Amino acid sequence: MTEIPEHLLKRAKERREALGGSEVVPASQVAPASAESIQPVPSTAIAKQPVTPSAPVGALPPRPDPAYVVAAKTRKKIPFWAMATLSLLPLWAFIYLLALRPQEKTVEGPLAVGAGLYGACAGCHGADGQGGAGRVLYQGEVLKTFPKIEDMLNFVYSGSQAFATQGLAIYGNPDRPGGAHAPLSYNGNPMPQQGAKVGGGLTDSQILGVVCHERYTISGADPTSTEWSKEYDRWCAPTSEIYAALVAGTTSFDTLAETFKGLHDPPVAVGTTPRLSGS
Repeated sequence: MTEIPEHLLKRAKERREALGGSEVVPASQVAPASAESIQPVPSTAIAKQPVTPSAPVGALPPRPDPAYVVAAKTRKKIPFWAMATLSLLPLWAFIYLLALRPQEKTVEGPLAVGAGLYGACAGCHGADGQGGAGRVLYQGEVLKTFPKIEDMLNFVYSGSQAFATQGLAIYGNPDRPGGAHAPLSYNGNPMPQQGAKVGGGLTDSQILGVVCHERYTISGADPTSTEWSKEYDRWCAPTSEIYAALVAGTTSFDTLAETFKGLHDPPVAVGTTPRLSGS
């Protein structure tokens, strides 16, 4: 049997006396508990007792979502068909702009052909006819030199060197304001021949187109005026019978006068041999 230490008994006695308790029973008089008097607690009883979980000490409640997260979760989603519709907006915008774009006026006939071919002439005469290695063509200069389109066609076809070779002292209008032009008189630069039959690269119909462009677009002849309307209708209009015949090859500068001699006012012959104005 185990004895209780004296110092523990003394401390217990002092405690009872302070509380007004009864006398301490000596440890030798306390009967020890027998093994039979101690009833063990069944393990099954301990296991069957419900265990109530408790929240951790100091745990905080979950924080609410920020406003932008809540907005993202509650925002209505775009329907799938709307994305396909939105992808077509650039195409619709392009079609709309095309519908608003004004239609460009289409120029047909000799003027359209001449505008396309004049680029080869611009190197000498300037893109707007302002001159350079070749003579000035704009602001009516062409019309002063060639009041008659037939004379200009003949000169462009043959070239200035051919006039000099033929011994012709001038070309175009002999009464030109400021004096008639002589072959090779512009800084000694010749006007190259353009006719295909004399070494140039243009057909008769193409030469007519270039000349019409230089007269009516660059030099400024008014096709609606009384001075130029007759020439325009006959030679440079989209409905020109002369131009159509040159394109078809049913006539040429050499045979043109014969082809159209049945007209009330037949055109003056052009020809491909250098000649003086009106001859």
